[in-house]
Amino acid sequence: MKSSENKDIILAIIALVAVIIVVAGVGFFMLRKGPEIIQGEVEVSQFRVSSKVPARVMRMLKQEGDMVRKGDTLAILEAPDVEAKLAQAEAATAAAEAQNAKAINGTRQEQIQGAYNMWQKALVGVDIAKKTLDRVKRLHEEGVIATQKLDEASAQYDAAVATEKAAQSQYEMAVNGAQREDKAAAAAMVARAKGAVAEVNAYIDETFLLAPCDGEVTETYPQLGELVGSGSPIMSIAMMDDKWVTFNVREDLLTSIQQGQTITAFVPALGNREINLKVYYMKDLGTYAAWKAVKTTGQYDLKTFEVKARPNEQVDGLRPGMSVILKK
Repeated sequence: MKSSENKDIILAIIALVAVIIVVAGVGFFMLRKGPEIIQGEVEVSQFRVSSKVPARVMRMLKQEGDMVRKGDTLAILEAPDVEAKLAQAEAATAAAEAQNAKAINGTRQEQIQGAYNMWQKALVGVDIAKKTLDRVKRLHEEGVIATQKLDEASAQYDAAVATEKAAQSQYEMAVNGAQREDKAAAAAMVARAKGAVAEVNAYIDETFLLAPCDGEVTETYPQLGELVGSGSPIMSIAMMDDKWVTFNVREDLLTSIQQGQTITAFVPALGNREINLKVYYMKDLGTYAAWKAVKTTGQYDLKTFEVKARPNEQVDGLRPGMSVILKK
């Protein structure tokens, strides 16, 4: 009877030891530290196509998901106000060119002829006044007329000479045309008017929105017929050839991640396909990033760094927003 009890006690002890061993083994495998998982995200360069002038969306030639090439027309806007300003600028240019032509060509032939006739008339007046003065002088010398008559004849001659000189000046002015300063001012007015036309034409060119580089339309904002203000975005273009992956890495995991180094990661969305990335950028995220205390008492904190890496080669199917996993 006693032997049976001892046997039961031994079996119980063996069972307890076995349970302890099993629990310890499970705890060892369950609680041991596994590999660190660092998750990143694929990003691309993007730019927004905007309107320089207030206008109405007349046509959208590209939609979300369309691939575009540099120089492709993305949208056509309608700006009646700008077109009206173009008409005003062209009219001002025509007026300035007319004034410039007048300054260059000088006075009309009819005006020149009229000034010449006035000069000739003044010359005849001088000749008559000279003859009259000569006769009066001879008569004055003979004592026939008084000195006052001689003075009057002399004054009339001087007046006729002055009139002739004034008429000659008017004729020469008509022949020479506008002064050099007037011609320069007229030419400057033409250049100013043409500049205004060029400015308005530049605004009209802005109603045709062109793609500045190759890419994919990721988002369109206004609808057909909507008004858009100056600088309002029309659509976003993603430059699919310029991809990179951004990781947020705790600094104790940076031992094997250095700038210029190639790292290997996998993409879940591509069937866990492995890709090689070259690290080209590392920067701490600052105090606003999450820190981790090394110990409960917190002797020091681990900062988080932003790490950017580009694929070493083109990866088909890799798109913005996909997760990229890096195991440490």
